[in-house]
Amino acid sequence: MTQIPHKSVSEQPTPEQPALSTEELEQLAADIKCWARELGFQDAAITDIDLSEHEQHLKDWLARNFHGEMDYMTSHGNMRSRPNELVPGTIRIVSVRMDYLPGDTEVVRILNQPEKAYISRYSLGRDYHKVIRKRLTQLGKRVEEKVGKYGYRAFVDSAPVLEKALAEKAGLGWIGKNSLLINSKAGSWFFLGELFTNLPLPLDKPQTTNHCGSCFACAKICPTDAIVAPHQIDARRCISYLTIELKGTIPEEFRKPMGNRVFGCDDCQIICPWNKFAKTSKETDFLPRHKLDSTDLADLFMWTEEEFLDRTAGSPIRRTGFAGWLRNLAVGLGNAPTSEKVIRALEARRNYPSELVQEHVLWALKQHGVS
Repeated sequence: MTQIPHKSVSEQPTPEQPALSTEELEQLAADIKCWARELGFQDAAITDIDLSEHEQHLKDWLARNFHGEMDYMTSHGNMRSRPNELVPGTIRIVSVRMDYLPGDTEVVRILNQPEKAYISRYSLGRDYHKVIRKRLTQLGKRVEEKVGKYGYRAFVDSAPVLEKALAEKAGLGWIGKNSLLINSKAGSWFFLGELFTNLPLPLDKPQTTNHCGSCFACAKICPTDAIVAPHQIDARRCISYLTIELKGTIPEEFRKPMGNRVFGCDDCQIICPWNKFAKTSKETDFLPRHKLDSTDLADLFMWTEEEFLDRTAGSPIRRTGFAGWLRNLAVGLGNAPTSEKVIRALEARRNYPSELVQEHVLWALKQHGVS
């Protein structure tokens, strides 16, 4: 899953730092974890801000141009790996996670029905940024109610933050070979969020053991061979990148391997043995909307732009835009079994007023022997 940056609207930190004893800080840390669970987070843990090791990994990744067109990955200098440069005064980070997998979404069955649209399970419901940011802000205010004014700011994939590195340092799991955070009791179907603070809270034990072992199933199953080495993702090959971040033409070499994946890809999570421990989410906000978990490609392709905007309101799917949505669906239709319904849908968009869409529609028609 490629995660998308959004502008943060969280509380701005202030320079104040309440004078708290060691005992008070220990109790506050315990309270924070309790409050986090009450707010719907499955886990919360505390880490410091030293990401020097991960900073070098990031620089190496960028040097290989694995970020593709995600120019924001090269912006902000070292803020991504130096939290106190992003939010001055930060000395601790509360890392949280929230399960998102809806129950009974029949992941494998939909992937194996090529006429259906497969949409990454994190994006079936309401935009997670809004859900988690609100809860994190509530957590920050709970702390404020107890200790008075202090510096804090909430992030949910909303700024240059190395969230998986922070979560690993906080002990919430390890970064797997597929580059996702994996928890030994919960797999990887969860979102992460962070609360930056200037409070000298006691630290939790970091995750120092990687439990992937010799398993490399995620790389073997990746449809486009995007996992080029353990912990190394070439985003330019990743279906999540191709269907969400890439704004232009999808290279032809990746169109067939995309299959019916039209927004994101979950294959490396589906195959991961640790996800046998994954828990389904209890958050109603993450439940599928408009039957996006089981709808035919052709039906989605025939949405008008107004229908697209209405049915993806408050959804991560908005990220791709309507033309990108049609582009992705056209590729899926090109890979679908030939049928009257598929051909009719593609023909209806043959002259769509977007060269990007037209190019992919013509490619799709060609796959069905239609010139």
